[in-house]
Amino acid sequence: MKPVWKFTLIASLGGFLFGFETAVISGAEQIIQKLWQLSPARHGLTVSVSLIGTILGAIIAGQLANRYGRKPILYAIALLYLLSAIGCALASMWEVFLLFRFFGGLAVGISSVVGPVYTSEIAPAKDRGKLTGTFQIMIVTGIFTAYLTNFIFLGLETDAWRYMLGVMALPALLFVILVRRIPESPRWLLQMGDRSKASESYALIGDQEMICVPMTESEDVHPPRQVNLFQKRYAKPITLAILLAFFNQMTGINAILYYAPRIFEMAGFSAELSYLQPIFIGGTNLLFTLMGMSIIDRFGRKKLLLTGAVGMFFFLLLSAYGLKGVHADYLLFFIIGFIAAFALSQGAVIWVFLAEIFPNEARAQGSSLGSTAHWLFAAIISWLFPIIVEGTVLGGFYAFLFYASMVVLSFIFILFIPETKGRPLEEIK
Repeated sequence: MKPVWKFTLIASLGGFLFGFETAVISGAEQIIQKLWQLSPARHGLTVSVSLIGTILGAIIAGQLANRYGRKPILYAIALLYLLSAIGCALASMWEVFLLFRFFGGLAVGISSVVGPVYTSEIAPAKDRGKLTGTFQIMIVTGIFTAYLTNFIFLGLETDAWRYMLGVMALPALLFVILVRRIPESPRWLLQMGDRSKASESYALIGDQEMICVPMTESEDVHPPRQVNLFQKRYAKPITLAILLAFFNQMTGINAILYYAPRIFEMAGFSAELSYLQPIFIGGTNLLFTLMGMSIIDRFGRKKLLLTGAVGMFFFLLLSAYGLKGVHADYLLFFIIGFIAAFALSQGAVIWVFLAEIFPNEARAQGSSLGSTAHWLFAAIISWLFPIIVEGTVLGGFYAFLFYASMVVLSFIFILFIPETKGRPLEEIK
């Protein structure tokens, strides 16, 4: 295995924990609601408090990564994941549980920025889509694993949620151990003016001739540590990042991942089947993300997004009517169809695109902004979903109908985004 792939896989363990943290609550949320007798509003907070932490993590990630480097922040993320897993599993009070869920969200928010940025900065241009996309593959692998372990621990009844959340400590500990072995990003070291360490990182990566960063004496390697992101020259990538993040979440993907068992119960499935079917969703998510990653550098980001939007719209409409009682027996297939279309397009592209469209000096901050927007919209969607579906019999129908309408608007937006396939980071404007 080439060193660049090895370091990418290690850094992407943060993505695995990101995915696990995101999806594991779907198995625990109903048990926890009954345990602490939570109102719909408190229940929504219990699920979305992680996303509040994620938003804060995404906001501060760019500044932390620019000041301290990519590697130390990845190590801090690993420790946060470990603390969150142990704390959630042992929590005896709702407020304590919220605190450790918040820590997990903080780790997700920071890793959603630093993981893709680190990988994009060590990747050769021709393979950058696949390498940066490894983070997304690990996310969906974590989601699938969470659904699987949720189903396995379901039989433990009242204590099941502790095992569901606590098992994350094992991959978190592995991440803590392995992340110390990766080199620092050579692009960040160049920006800090440390040519000798940048050369050492290039040597460890093993693909110096393929990474298009000039190391000439004429290059200005002393840019300011912190740039003002909100200026005219960055207006275009800022707009693209925020709108892509907005439309990514307005498809309803996180509401479906967080509340998958509840959605199937709403359609009349038994409790056991409601926990089994998310495994098929997670498996589909993983399979089609792998497919998307295998073709992203061949077909490009834009074609995948446009094709996926068509599929998402079709299956969201079917899912909406399935929740209304029209062919409800096929709801699993409708949602699987949506997940497949999402994974092949939005899921495969978003973290790659956010890590590509900003110039070197603003990449960490720009990715931080895009990720913050992503998680802000995710928190809103996830907090409102249980309130909407419990407030009206047709709540699920209207929610999915709204998601479908937003996919139509996203298709129009995608028509105007630039293609970044195969272009060195320094050439993307």
